[in-house]
Amino acid sequence: MSALGAGAAGAIDVAEFRFISELVRDRSAIVLEPGKEYLAEARLMPLARREGLSRVGDLVTRLKREKDGPLHRRVVEAMTTNETSFFRDQAPFAALREVVLPALIEKRRQRRRLRIWSAAASTGQEAYSIAMVLAESFARELAGWDVRIIGTDLNAEVLERAREGSYSQLEVNRGLPAAMLVKYFERAGMSWRIGSALRERVEFRELNLAERWPASLELFDVIFMRNVLIYFDIPTKRTILGQVRRTLAPDGVLFLGAAETTLQLDDHFERIKVERAGCYGVRP
Repeated sequence: MSALGAGAAGAIDVAEFRFISELVRDRSAIVLEPGKEYLAEARLMPLARREGLSRVGDLVTRLKREKDGPLHRRVVEAMTTNETSFFRDQAPFAALREVVLPALIEKRRQRRRLRIWSAAASTGQEAYSIAMVLAESFARELAGWDVRIIGTDLNAEVLERAREGSYSQLEVNRGLPAAMLVKYFERAGMSWRIGSALRERVEFRELNLAERWPASLELFDVIFMRNVLIYFDIPTKRTILGQVRRTLAPDGVLFLGAAETTLQLDDHFERIKVERAGCYGVRP
């Protein structure tokens, strides 16, 4: 068993994990199933140390004593940070470049406006990957267009990192082609920062997908909501997909993760047949 497992000295116990699970579910609707104690230990131990505590259990004790406050938010943010990388799972980006965007650009020639949403954007790699697809393959076609990419997340800390657009060598090594690194990034000490031209095309906002979305949220032509629904229970998935329908243009495209589907959740969607891309449209 791992040193982070349930049997490790000082590791989180069942009652402590239950408290954290309920807190995360109440604030984000994300479900932490039993057996994820190791994940709570790994993600919350750094936060506990920053608070001067020796174990996650002591962090739980403080959370119970304080009832509500900034520490509760930081715990939820730590537990809801998702894995991300540049061009994660190549197929959706190939579908965006080869199928989805050419069709949408043709349909939008009169309006000359395009909106793309990266939901659960985390530290921004997905949103910037989309921006690089536009710059690489559609710079001429979209010249003079009103094009915006919006990235959202409920975690304010990761959104600050996304806005900065600065990544370690390890992060740029994960999925980013070397030619794109040279073309779109600038060296910044030990890190790489995405160039201002692409940073200015992407806007990051705070948004909790499990809550009612703001009325000011615009209509999107493309929504990337990949590897997000898997963390929610079925009622929350249905609520989110219902809000997607109201936010997606009638001829727009929704991208879900490889392990996700709208089947038996929302019959208003239909799968678009693009291999391994997880594309969905709203039925006419």
